[in-house]
Amino acid sequence: MLGWAALNGTVTADALLLLLIIFTWTPPHFWALAIARKSDYERAGIPMLPVTHGEEVTKSFVVCYTILLLVVTVLPYLTGMSGLLYLFGALLLGAGFLYYAIALKQRPGTALAMPTFGYSITYLIALFTFLLVDHYIPAFWPE
Repeated sequence: MLGWAALNGTVTADALLLLLIIFTWTPPHFWALAIARKSDYERAGIPMLPVTHGEEVTKSFVVCYTILLLVVTVLPYLTGMSGLLYLFGALLLGAGFLYYAIALKQRPGTALAMPTFGYSITYLIALFTFLLVDHYIPAFWPE
């Protein structure tokens, strides 16, 4: 948001959409890590969701927020901020994130917590790469 405002001198709806994506991505990203490191948070006395409400509740929230993230990442396309390339990437990456979230929820234990966390990092980098490529690719099309 700060970068956008510094570059453009204003905060626009597009900037708010990017903020919304990051805001919605953050909970499933960190809750997956918190599931994997629950005992560390307990020892430190940090009230992360897996500590306060348990792993199963946290896994359910990871799935819910991942679904919400999938919906939010379609908004740049629906508002005309991006095109079909971004939409394809967002849906493909979102399906992958949802796969990890559901697998995390369905499997007992914490074995999939770190892979889910790792995918979430790759997801965000790839999502914004699709957004950039989608934005700049028309400049390369012959007229």
